[in-house]
Amino acid sequence: MEHTVEHIIRLKDPNVLRQLFGSQDINLKLVEQALSVNLVARREGLKIIGKPEDVQKGCALVTYLLEVIEKDGVLTRLEVDRAIKNAQGGIVSDASCLDRIDVSLKGKIIGPKTPGQCEYVKAIRQYDIVFGIGPAGSGKTYLAMAMAASALKSGSVRRIILTRPALEAGENLGFLPGDMAEKFSPYLRPLYDALYDMMEAERIEKYLEMGILEMVPLAYMRGRTFNDAFIILDEAQNCTGEQMKMFLTRLGFDSKTVITGDITQSDLPDGKPVGLSEARDLLTEIEGIKFIYFTGEDVVRHDLVLKIIRAYENRNKNINA
Repeated sequence: MEHTVEHIIRLKDPNVLRQLFGSQDINLKLVEQALSVNLVARREGLKIIGKPEDVQKGCALVTYLLEVIEKDGVLTRLEVDRAIKNAQGGIVSDASCLDRIDVSLKGKIIGPKTPGQCEYVKAIRQYDIVFGIGPAGSGKTYLAMAMAASALKSGSVRRIILTRPALEAGENLGFLPGDMAEKFSPYLRPLYDALYDMMEAERIEKYLEMGILEMVPLAYMRGRTFNDAFIILDEAQNCTGEQMKMFLTRLGFDSKTVITGDITQSDLPDGKPVGLSEARDLLTEIEGIKFIYFTGEDVVRHDLVLKIIRAYENRNKNINA
């Protein structure tokens, strides 16, 4: 039988254990059960007891969770669950992913949760054009919106431009009732949802009235140039090649563009070239443009979402085999 070992993690502030353990020690129980270790609070620190390999994983996990608490002041159940899942898979949660995005408009802490999301946020900071390609729930749109709000708050841009192709299930704007704003509003709902999670409704309405925040159908961007702006093109898998070229050439001075989409979810008619795929093939080697590819491991929605994505991915692999 393999012997047990002990390791003590020294604590700067013993009071942090209350946050680490969680309400009614729920976090403590989750870690102990998942990694087969015992966590014992001692005056000198937190003692981790178990088999050598389990203690090693437990130390890495607890160290990461303590870093989350130190930086954010809080520890959410989502953060704990994801860190535990990583530890069980032998993945050490990267503390560099604690690169929080300074939105600070509703006191909400926003930041990447996975290595893929961390790479995405870093790319947006560094490059003027970033493509985020991957499955639903991987944070492509949400993190892009957070970076846009942060850029506006810091004064690095003067406007936020949000756009999507008006294409869903074969319909187009001409068949929908109402004026242009009413026609296009349903397409922008995911962007609205993200924005309302970061800003007060009154501020959003004020920005819309002042033109600081603009939401426009992709087809109506032709002929315009955006300077000092943060531009987000969402659902880019529904862009044709011509639309993608038109959009990318709207970029002006002191501006940043993020394009998000899932190539496997295009609503374009069969045989119509997907602009997002063309851009990937044509622009990958251009300096100043960065492509980030998300996987199922970056999905931060309900666990069932990841299982659904994997089921479809496996089906597609079998079809293409």
